[in-house]
Amino acid sequence: MTTNGRLQNYINGEWRTSSASEYLKVVNPATIETITQVPLGGKDDVDAAVEAAAAAFPGWRRTPPEERIQYLFKLKQSMEERFEEIGRLITMENGKTLTEAKAEVRRAIENVEVASGITTLMQGYNLEDVAHGIDEMMIRQPLGVVAAICPFNFPVMVPFWFLPYAIACGNTFILKPSERVPVSMHRLLELIDETGLPKGVINLVNGGKDAVDALLDHPLVRAISFVGSTPTARYVYGRGSSSGKRVQAQGGAKNNVVILPDADMEMTAQIINDSAFGCAGQRCLAVSTAITVGEAGHTFTEAITDLARSINVNYGLEEGAQMGPVITGESKSRIEGLISKGADGGATLLLDGRSPTISKYESGNFVRPTILDNVLPGSEISNTEIFGPVLSVTHAQTVEDALRLIDQSPYGNAASIFTTSGAAARKFRYEASAGNIGINIGVAAPMAYFPFSGWKDSFFGVVHSQGRDGIEFYTEKKVVIERWPREWSRKF
Repeated sequence: MTTNGRLQNYINGEWRTSSASEYLKVVNPATIETITQVPLGGKDDVDAAVEAAAAAFPGWRRTPPEERIQYLFKLKQSMEERFEEIGRLITMENGKTLTEAKAEVRRAIENVEVASGITTLMQGYNLEDVAHGIDEMMIRQPLGVVAAICPFNFPVMVPFWFLPYAIACGNTFILKPSERVPVSMHRLLELIDETGLPKGVINLVNGGKDAVDALLDHPLVRAISFVGSTPTARYVYGRGSSSGKRVQAQGGAKNNVVILPDADMEMTAQIINDSAFGCAGQRCLAVSTAITVGEAGHTFTEAITDLARSINVNYGLEEGAQMGPVITGESKSRIEGLISKGADGGATLLLDGRSPTISKYESGNFVRPTILDNVLPGSEISNTEIFGPVLSVTHAQTVEDALRLIDQSPYGNAASIFTTSGAAARKFRYEASAGNIGINIGVAAPMAYFPFSGWKDSFFGVVHSQGRDGIEFYTEKKVVIERWPREWSRKF
């Protein structure tokens, strides 16, 4: 998949050198060593991939679903056999710990497993005698060429929110991985190639904004899936929709967790600690703001500060590492700048993770866990997606006050509550304005057979990814109404 230390595109079943004139270094965020170089391709590379996918579509669409999923079974087996290897590649290019990386691979495999049930999931329905002698049915058919534009924080899991469902439904697929972390998905494409999947069914194009725009504008690309920041999600949704495409665009987040006084504080603090600082806070379901209610304020802040202080921050392949670096030096600077802004704006800095020194990895993009207490609702820091290991703590008097704070947030990816009260939990589930709700759960990440259900500025579109929503997104409904008069049948 490389030539002279440079990654290639995977088009029509073969590795091809990009037409790009510019290449970007792929850097290990812990060691700052260059892993490889990735081409910043554009329209020419996208056109070649779309041409291959469009040529492959008629034959793939006519392949029976039972045959299509045989390739997914083979892929699942390959991923299981190379589980550790894929995890290590994720850690090297993304920075998360090996444990976190392997958990990501497991979630990717879950999506392959769910999509393998396409023979049931893609079924339509019918009704006889909607009128005298007339029958009606609804069937699902694939769209054609579809594409996914994926982020850096989950190099393998997020592409698998889309890829297995798209091809199981009979579409052909183009992946544009993040140019920051392309290596692990290139390895997955090698495994896909080994399954014998027909040429052109899955293609991979490397690139930046030019490649994205080419996919959004290409008339043969029927649907676009995207995960990234809210400004970019809004851009992708607007440009893709204006060119007649079906678009699902997952945006940013500022997830809230509410802690009631009756919560099991030891368990609560441990779960929120894992949620806020796992993957260095670089996940769209990480807890960003903890809202304590009443007496929970003092006990929670003490417990979470002690836990966060003890986290072992290190290179993710080192034994005992619990949190790795953030993705780039620019991200580190941005996060540390926001910490300063929060402290200057009146928040209390309970734990300061800026400018740490990590033995053997002094040049790495590390930020230690940080906790800002007494963050004012409505302040800049309270509404900014930091996307780093920073937890803001806000205090409220009642559950109703906490729910109002959640409702005021422009984001709606996830919200959680910690309590032993069933009534409080039901009220929260019923009223919280977010698409993924956790009850005594820190990361409300849906399993592969449920949709990833973001709301408000966290999602642009109608149908989400994963499970039945994935089938809905990657198929068109066709309604057939039939009449066969008796006198016609007598002629034969």
